[in-house]
Amino acid sequence: MTETRFDALCIGNAICDVFAHVEEDFLLQENLVKGSMRLIDTDEAVRLFDKMGQTVRISGGSAGNTAAGIASLGGRPAYFGKVAEDELGDSYYHDMNGTGVYFNTPRLKEGKPTARSMILITPDGERTMNTYLGACTEFGIADVDEEVVAAAAVTYMEGYLWDPADAKKAFLKAAEVAHANGRQVAITLSDSFCVDRYRSEFQALLTDGVVDLMFANEHELKALYETSDLDSAVNAARDSGALTALTLGENGAMAISREETVKVPAQTVDNVVDLTGAGDLFASGFLFGLARDYKLAEATELGCLCAASVIGHVGARPERALKNIAGQSGFEI
Repeated sequence: MTETRFDALCIGNAICDVFAHVEEDFLLQENLVKGSMRLIDTDEAVRLFDKMGQTVRISGGSAGNTAAGIASLGGRPAYFGKVAEDELGDSYYHDMNGTGVYFNTPRLKEGKPTARSMILITPDGERTMNTYLGACTEFGIADVDEEVVAAAAVTYMEGYLWDPADAKKAFLKAAEVAHANGRQVAITLSDSFCVDRYRSEFQALLTDGVVDLMFANEHELKALYETSDLDSAVNAARDSGALTALTLGENGAMAISREETVKVPAQTVDNVVDLTGAGDLFASGFLFGLARDYKLAEATELGCLCAASVIGHVGARPERALKNIAGQSGFEI
């Protein structure tokens, strides 16, 4: 077996996040569903950006945020994602490598520009995402560095990768390489709309053993198993055979396997400003914990701590080093 070089390899859509605070009326005027994620074209991206007012820009994407969180914990993350040879692509490369994430995916030389997501934050902290995928959709098998996959304890991939055909093939190739080298494979369900599009395929990934670990929130898990009852969804997840890391918002989180089910409370946050990245950073803590042989309860607790670290400010990246926050909370990092 190849020596472990990375705690986790995160694969996903490389997107530059553009944040703006808006009132509820703004969503109504734009006919947007609060808390949703929609895909938009270039013209809509330009139109909406012009109406957003003051913005904050951060290199993001769900799996990218998770990789950055692992680095903030003092871990060893790697990342695969496609950006273009343009200004936003330059920023993305600089930001990711600057945080301690190994990121060396070949850049798109011609065609679509680097992706960006316009995130509208309402006063209750909820975020509504309007995403232009751009160069993200060009990620494919050729971008899967097998040596990096083989050297990562777990390969973690976004459910959003199931949309482009080439990215789906890359997902399956990475899973094959990971398992061939005795590594684990994880998926995050991304959002309930994504689950609705690929419900049967996502279920098959679990039952067929392609995926060993699933990340989901309560809405996504209920959507996966087409139930409004959380207990029924939890039981179905347990029966899938995969380990499930389930976030429950203010009610904390659970880790569910056939052998064990644990639940931990959420961390107290004085002022919720922006929920963006809470699930991504939960995955950072949980994956780091697994890579460092934490017990399930400890990995889940660390996930909740990491999630709490980002919802008190704008953006999906921690403002303080998670390694220090975790150490002050009693974790041996």
